Order: sequence, then C-alpha cells, then structure tokens
Amino acid sequence: MTFSADYGLLSPSWAGTAVAHATSDGAFTQAMLDVEAAWVSVLAGAGITSTEDEEAVLTAANVELYDLEDLARRGQDGANALIPLLGDLRGEIAKNFDGTSVVHKGATSQDIIDTALMLLAARSGAIILADLMRAADGLNALATAHRRQLCVARSLTQHALPTTFGLRAANWLSGLIEAGQRLQAALESLPLQWGGAVGTLASLTDSFLRHDDDAALPGAEAAAHYGADAAEVAATVRGLVAELATSLGLRTAIPWHTNRLPITQLAAALGDVIAACGHVANDVLMLSRPEIGEVSEPHAAGKGGSSAMPQKQNPVLSVLIRSAALAAPQHVGQLYLSAGTADDERPDGSWHAEWSSLRELIRLAGGSVDKLAQLSNGLEVHPRAMYRNAALSGDLLVSERVMSRLSSIIEGGKKRIQELVRQSITEHRPLSELLREAIPAERFSTEELHRIFDPANYLGQADSLIDSVSDRLAEWKES
Repeated sequence: MTFSADYGLLSPSWAGTAVAHATSDGAFTQAMLDVEAAWVSVLAGAGITSTEDEEAVLTAANVELYDLEDLARRGQDGANALIPLLGDLRGEIAKNFDGTSVVHKGATSQDIIDTALMLLAARSGAIILADLMRAADGLNALATAHRRQLCVARSLTQHALPTTFGLRAANWLSGLIEAGQRLQAALESLPLQWGGAVGTLASLTDSFLRHDDDAALPGAEAAAHYGADAAEVAATVRGLVAELATSLGLRTAIPWHTNRLPITQLAAALGDVIAACGHVANDVLMLSRPEIGEVSEPHAAGKGGSSAMPQKQNPVLSVLIRSAALAAPQHVGQLYLSAGTADDERPDGSWHAEWSSLRELIRLAGGSVDKLAQLSNGLEVHPRAMYRNAALSGDLLVSERVMSRLSSIIEGGKKRIQELVRQSITEHRPLSELLREAIPAERFSTEELHRIFDPANYLGQADSLIDSVSDRLAEWKES
C-alpha cells in the first residue's frame, strides 16, 4: 500500500473534479513530456533531426512509463522533477533510437517546467471556463425568473431598502462575468517559456552557427562572415521558438525566467473567479439560515447530511465554495511574493515556491465553479420568506423615499420626518400612520401616501439593470 498520492481527502472543495485530475502529478508530468516531444517535432519538421528520433521521443513521452513517486523523491537532488525525468526519458528513447536524440536541445529545466505549467493552466482553464459558463447560465436564469420578486436589501447586516431577488442574482452574475472575462484574457495570453540556461538562447543559437571555416578568414572578413551567419541563425532560432509556441497553443514571448508577471496575471484572474464564487456562497449561506429561509441549496441524495443530527440539511456547496474563497488569497499573495523576490537570472527558491500555490489556485478555482454551477442551477427560492422578512421593517423599509418626497411638504422638513421615524421605532407604530397625522390630507392624499409606502414602487432601475447584465452574458458567449 502506498500513501504518497494526494486524492484531496483534506481538500473537499476540489477533490474529484475534472480540474483535480487535470492538475495531478501525472498530468503535470505528461505536460513536461508534451513540451519535450513538441520541441523535437519542431526540430524534425525543420530537418534538424530525423523522423526516427521524433518517433522515438513521441513513444517515450508517455507518463505511464515513469514512476512518479520515484521521480518526486529523486527530484530533491536537483530541486525539480524535470532533471530525473529527463534522464529517464533519454533512457526510454534509447530503447527505440540508436543515435543521439535532440531531446531538450538548447533548453533548461525552467523552460520545460514553466511551459508545462502554462499547458496545465490552459488545459484546466478550459474546464474552469466551461463550468463557469454553466454557473453563469444558472444565475442568469435566476435573475430572469425572479426579476420582480420583492425582497429586502441589507446594508451592514441591517434592513436597508427594497430590492428584488432577480437583481441580487444579477449582481452575482455580473461579478462572475467580470471574473470569467479576466480569466479568459489571462489564458489567451499564456506565454511559452524558452530561453536556455540564463534566458539568452545561447546554446541553441551556438548550435546553428558555423565555426569550421572561420579561422581561415582574415579578421575583418571573419567578423563580417560571422555577423551574416548570426543574423541568419537568429531568424532561424526565432522561427523555431515561434513554431513551438504555436504547436503548444501558447504565446511567443521573450524568456521570462525572472519576470513572473505571467504567473501573477494568471493568479489574479483565478483569485477573481474564486472571489466571485465566494460572494454568491456567502449570500446563500446567510439567506439559507432557518430564521431567514429565503433560499435553500438543491437537495440531492447523500449531500448535506450530518453525521450526528439526521434533521440537518447543510448547505455544503456554499460551505466548500466559501472555504476556497478563504484559502485562495494566501496563494495569490505567495505568487506575488515570489514574483517580487525573484533575483538574478534564475530565482533561488522563489520560483520553486510558486508551483504548489499556482496548482492549488487552479484547483480551488476549478472546485468553486464546479460547485457554483450545481448551486446556481438548483437553488430553491422561497418568495413567502422574502415577503415575511421584508415586512419586518414595515413602513420604515422606504424611509429614504419618504424623506425625499415628503420633507418639503411636512412642517419641520427632514428633521420632523427623522423624529417620526424614531417615534415609529420606539412606539411600534407605522410610519405611514404618523405621517398621515402630521400632513393635512389636502396637501397629500391618502392614496398618494399608500403609493409612496408600497415597496414595489421603489425599485428604481432594477429591471433594466438585470437586462443589462443578461445582455453582457449573451455578448460574452457570442464573442
């Protein structure tokens, strides 16, 4: 029995998700092998190596051929897993190829690892965006279906003004759209890392330069010969690197060994996604408390049960999303800390500290959107509870409107209305009743007073705001 694999028993927010599988040690190892194999294919396509070499590398670039536990153990000797993997890869290649393979030609371990992480992010990101879109569709359906469902808006935990549940759901959706678009932009700009030992591409460049006949030329002529040769080689190198980027679906970029903004940009976008999901979860957790009871999570067999109290139906989807939102900022912070402390031409530890935080962020984002998709598409809304809770504030729910509309009519103005509000609270009398006594009927009719106190008449632009968010979602899906 082995205990080295991480199945996520202590990380239920992402355990068992498609993103968890896409970010496993096996998936990362396969990504490193994919980078090495793609590079050999580029070189073979350019006639720099043989098709036999390419075929041998492609055959050997299969994660199932390698012992991941052993790679992890041996990776400590060189501070990364690529070094022992490369040795094992060359051994596998030798089984099917007699010559010297060009695998890893001109590359360094950071090139392979950073590029593999970009592949991991791209592959996981596609899953995250698909689940995010499912969650967005669910929120949009809630916003549309409940666009006129009156409920109380809360400010600093207290009843504030009337709103609609549809607008609340639209606000959730608005944040998710923004976060999704930022993540999409980050994924579309993921760069290839390819620079060689210190980011100069020196080894790769030097391998193409002609050295055999330089010594036979006079000094000036040799320099001119070398310069012409160097320009040609530079174009060749740039073309090969660009082709590698294209084959991997990444952006061509200059080496970024110590410029870690590609990582922080991705981290910020993932953090935004997790925060947007967390906002929804926080609201659902509050609204689903029994004493509030305005919503409840979808009921599903085996979900939400208590080990000790059979009557409980715990809002586990929201709990796990919230746990991800609480954990994510530390990982975002770690990646910014690593970026800000990168030094020289190869970071001494800050690069290594990125790996686990980046993977955990990807996993947390994947778990969050997966659960939000389930939550948003199955959330149960309870209108009666919303009416009941809104009624707790009575006439005071529209006191802002009363102040605006009646301060110029009542004797004493705003100060008098404030006094009546305090009287309403202390004497438990409706504010409308107190105002009726204070304002002559000929100045303001009872019918007009009723219209002012109807919360359904004080929803502002709720409908159009919902429509604008729905339109944004539609535009994003079409883009």
